[in-house]
Amino acid sequence: MKLWQKNTTSLKEVEKFTVGNDREFDLLLAPFDVLGNMTHAKMLATVGLLTNQEADKLITELKSIYESIRHSSFSIQPDVEDVHSQIEFLLTEKLGDVGKKIHSARSRNDQVLVDLKLFLRHEIEQLVITVQSFFELLIGQSEKYKNDLLPGYTHLQLAMPSSFGLWFGAYAESLIDDLITLQAAYQIVNKNPLGSAAGYGSSFPINRTLTTELLGFDDLHYNVVYAQMSRGKTERIVASALANIADTLAKLSMDVCLYMNQNFGFVSFPADLTTGSSIMPHKKNPDVFELIRSHCNQIKALPNEIMMMTTNLPSGYHRDLQLLKEHLFPAFTKLKDCINMAALMLSNIEVKKDILSDEKYKYLFTVEAVNNLVMQGTPFRDAYKIIGAQVEDGSFTPLPLEEAGRRQHEGSIGNLMNDKVSANMKTIIESFHFEKYHQAIDSLLS
Repeated sequence: MKLWQKNTTSLKEVEKFTVGNDREFDLLLAPFDVLGNMTHAKMLATVGLLTNQEADKLITELKSIYESIRHSSFSIQPDVEDVHSQIEFLLTEKLGDVGKKIHSARSRNDQVLVDLKLFLRHEIEQLVITVQSFFELLIGQSEKYKNDLLPGYTHLQLAMPSSFGLWFGAYAESLIDDLITLQAAYQIVNKNPLGSAAGYGSSFPINRTLTTELLGFDDLHYNVVYAQMSRGKTERIVASALANIADTLAKLSMDVCLYMNQNFGFVSFPADLTTGSSIMPHKKNPDVFELIRSHCNQIKALPNEIMMMTTNLPSGYHRDLQLLKEHLFPAFTKLKDCINMAALMLSNIEVKKDILSDEKYKYLFTVEAVNNLVMQGTPFRDAYKIIGAQVEDGSFTPLPLEEAGRRQHEGSIGNLMNDKVSANMKTIIESFHFEKYHQAIDSLLS
């Protein structure tokens, strides 16, 4: 069954090719399609396109379908094209002519758009919850290991003293900026396209403000042509936000792979969190972090994939957009899985103590020595030359290890300011205001 079916049928090869994998991804949209239908039915009753009694019948049946989706007993029948057709078929099967009225003043285009917006809104919230938990772990580890020093590098050459407190805390703060971009994407997602129909509006006297309120959207796409143009653009913006989180995770994973290497030897993990070699009995490989790195690098390519798939599309709907689901939808699960695995690993990390007591790290303290001379009145460039000469002739003697920990200015080894970092994360998470849409959906389903 197809919503557009008339008196002809497509060649089976054409039907198979055009539907592709869409039915599989449509199942993820099913609960949101029901919510959109419920909202639309309520609105149609207010403008006289449905009676209150008809709307009540539709909403009652839609709630039943919603429950079947929640309990995993909903499916798209083999001869039905998509989730939208399946739900309309079920309504018509149960309610007859009343079910046939649900599509009034609507196109499958804005129906899909609403489903996508609601799905992305839900997935963004789940991702924020996952990131928040990982952030709290990083902050906890930053505090736990704040007194454990490790080398800092530039150009992969020894640079200056750092600490595990700074290292864990750096990735925690990186996640804040990542969520700022995700919050910007959420603002774009959280707009209502319903009522744009095929992209040029409806001649029926619909109330788009009402559907915006019923679905808990912050605003609506006012221009009906742009509402349709937002498809593809919305997915690309969301993908870019996912890519930022993935980039933080990929960089963290690369650090861990280096730090586990025996030539660094800064961290290790219990044997049951690593993998071995088929011929080398001593191996403890960082496969989890290598796979996180690769998965996240794949997600980093996603915005460009979507950009290329939508390149040179004029305004209006095009079937190309259907394929975006196959690329974007799995990325949410993949990214959350990577975060959860990174959390498992870092919860069990074993940090090596007294790393900087090794003689090979003595030049990490040249900057400390230069700064000490400056504090005593020596001009910086002269101090730089003095310490440089000591390095050249082999007479340089590093300062005591605890010297690095005496820095107390904002964000330094001795003053991580994790409380400020945590406060910033709390502010950005609260700015999503997820509770607003929850209240609207709870009211719709009550």
